[in-house]
Amino acid sequence: MAASILQPPISSDPPLPRKRFTRVEVDQMLDSGIFAGQRFELIDGELIDKMGQKPPHANAIQRCMTMLLKIFSAELVRVQLPMEAGPVDREVSVPEPDLAVLAEAKPDFSRRHPNGRELTLLIEVSDTTVRHDATRKRDLYARAGVAEYWVIDLKGRRLIVHSGLNEEKGRYASIRSYQEDEVFAIESGTGQSVSVSALLP
Repeated sequence: MAASILQPPISSDPPLPRKRFTRVEVDQMLDSGIFAGQRFELIDGELIDKMGQKPPHANAIQRCMTMLLKIFSAELVRVQLPMEAGPVDREVSVPEPDLAVLAEAKPDFSRRHPNGRELTLLIEVSDTTVRHDATRKRDLYARAGVAEYWVIDLKGRRLIVHSGLNEEKGRYASIRSYQEDEVFAIESGTGQSVSVSALLP
């Protein structure tokens, strides 16, 4: 008897249900030692693996940090540290942006993470995560009240700047893309000009 050829299904199956974690559950797993030696961040109930950094990614973070330290005091610049998401996201998200700039260094940050309104600038360096950073994380940061958000697109050799935050709608009014040979002004209170090429490895 000849074997029959299976045809692809006419309609696709609905996505399988996935377990979404809360920050309380993740904290309990951390306390139990399940994730010892691993790095991840909780975004919308999903644990996103923060894979080891390739040299271009690490170099771009270093370049950005060097630039920020020329403009802001060292106590205001944070590298890969957690922040509080906005109220609607707080129970299922604990983002860790690559770089952040505090509006001011408050003593109680030793007991809590800063929230979005206490950060004037966030930066994500993207090699394989541009779409995620420029959509899902953009919306997360806007809802948190972050005034200005950059995505450094390593493969595209460009900088995407999100600004003009509309806090009521939880979105950025302005999204601009700057190419490697362009210069742009930091909108978060300084107005200082920066070359995009200085941020790219």
